[in-house]
Amino acid sequence: MRQFFMPKTLIILAGLVMGVLAVLLVKWGNPPNMGVCVACFIRDIAGALGLHSAGVVQYIRPEIPGFVLGSFIAAYAFGEFRARGGSSPLVRFLLGALVMVGALVFLGCPIRATLRLAGGDLNGITGLVGVAVGALAGIFFLKRGYNLGRVTKIPAAVGWIAALAMLGLLLLAIFPPGFISFSDTGPGSQHAALGISVGVGLVVGFLAQRSRLCFVGAWRDIFLVRDSYLMSGVVACFLGALVFNLILGQFHLGFAGQPVAHSNHLWNFLGMVLVGLAATQLGGCPLRQLVLSGEGDTDAAMTVLGLFAGAAFAHNFLLASSPMGTGTFGPVAVVVGLAFCLAIGFLMRAK
Repeated sequence: MRQFFMPKTLIILAGLVMGVLAVLLVKWGNPPNMGVCVACFIRDIAGALGLHSAGVVQYIRPEIPGFVLGSFIAAYAFGEFRARGGSSPLVRFLLGALVMVGALVFLGCPIRATLRLAGGDLNGITGLVGVAVGALAGIFFLKRGYNLGRVTKIPAAVGWIAALAMLGLLLLAIFPPGFISFSDTGPGSQHAALGISVGVGLVVGFLAQRSRLCFVGAWRDIFLVRDSYLMSGVVACFLGALVFNLILGQFHLGFAGQPVAHSNHLWNFLGMVLVGLAATQLGGCPLRQLVLSGEGDTDAAMTVLGLFAGAAFAHNFLLASSPMGTGTFGPVAVVVGLAFCLAIGFLMRAK
């Protein structure tokens, strides 16, 4: 039993569980190939809160509070909750916003890129190659002293704020007041039952905290230190999702006609390069930032706020893509975002 819960076994289990549950969430009502997507889910929540007015993507996705609260429970249960912060929070906020912009140009975070490929969407290959190239660019800066500064210990109560905010968000989902918006059509109208979504979020958040699962850190560690620990979880997620998609008849191979996706390969690739680079500079993918915020990391919580801001900005200013193709100003935003990340990489180096 002890060997079963060794780190390498645990992360494979975490990846498998996430992949299988993501496919089941689609079966239970979530949008196709979007059983779990941190970027898409935060975008929907931002719409429900009135941060943008795109009517087809507005819903308080309970999985997001579940991820943070599951991490919070695991961190406290295993003595790993540590309130900390102070490592360039403004830069982290901006990088988080850029992660979201890149993800919404591609239409999915690194988790969804993996799940899209597991569902037969070959555009997922373009996205994953982009994440890998972005991680390589981030490693270039890491090897040259890139650093966002020291983290300091802060009062425990401050570390609880992210979990308490997510608990409040969950209550808004359960008892929605009149100012909350919900989509009548489109991806925002497709969702599993609230209780199921909360349960999946708690399980995934708990396992992700225990295993340190990260869909960008996996590429970073493979290239930087030849460590396959994190990648084993990503591969397990892909295989679990692939097998269950085949079993449930949810596998549809091809580039064209895929759900909530487009086939502009150039901007799919560059959008995910931006995600991979910015996430490497942040120290983890969007899921990892949610998990860290549940552990008491207020810098990660600032990154999550940046993700919300990026979602609002992307939909309010025509940056986000749609199944018809890229948004009007999406490509420009990706280029500007890449330039910002490169500047941060060169300027934020330890002397």
